[in-house]
Amino acid sequence: MMPHLNTVWVYLAGSPLLWLTATLLAYRISIMIYERTHRSPLANPVGISVAILVLVLYISGTPYKTYFDGAQFVHFLLGPVTVALAIPLYQQMEKLKRNWFALLAGALIGGIAAIACAMSVAWALGASPLTILSMAPKSVTIPIAMGVTEKIGGLPTLTVVMVMFTGIFGAGIAHYVFKLMKIEDDLTCGFALGATAHGVGTARAFQVSQEMGAFSGLAMGMSGILTALLLPLVLKLLGYF
Repeated sequence: MMPHLNTVWVYLAGSPLLWLTATLLAYRISIMIYERTHRSPLANPVGISVAILVLVLYISGTPYKTYFDGAQFVHFLLGPVTVALAIPLYQQMEKLKRNWFALLAGALIGGIAAIACAMSVAWALGASPLTILSMAPKSVTIPIAMGVTEKIGGLPTLTVVMVMFTGIFGAGIAHYVFKLMKIEDDLTCGFALGATAHGVGTARAFQVSQEMGAFSGLAMGMSGILTALLLPLVLKLLGYF
């Protein structure tokens, strides 16, 4: 006789490979959908993967901690992958040398604009001071955003949600914004994606070209560093905390 389905599920749920396999399978399904839609920017594989995994966890009643314990190998690989972004950037060294001042200015202005817009919109909609602070670092990568939020007294959990939403939304609409503004240069498009949509935008940029991905990764790093250094100082001077 076959074991009861619930018994089988309990056994599988205790296996550390279950959620790693589920993560890889969700991403594979997302890639298939992405290809079937002729690589539409709106069919972002990261966003679809997140939706699939959230649905699976909800239906199965699995706590996030259980999922993370099983899939943390993927999380571990984020470190080496981030460091590896230096390789395509090194291949663009000549362009980096020619445009270093414009890139630095772009990262600074883009970071200020992202923070100002997020906080202004939250304030205009009547959000609490805690929520406004949590929105401030939404355009930088999650580890930096969480650290900054803790420093300025916001809610890291809310920040994580907004960072993910910003990345998925930004990566989805960027193609159409660039087309509307008639911007075709890979350097410019990539840097804009990294500065506004962090890691998800960088993943999208690499799907277009190595050059776009390289400068998107550069923008992601620069924006994160500038935000971590300057945001707490500026908010402190303004009396936010």
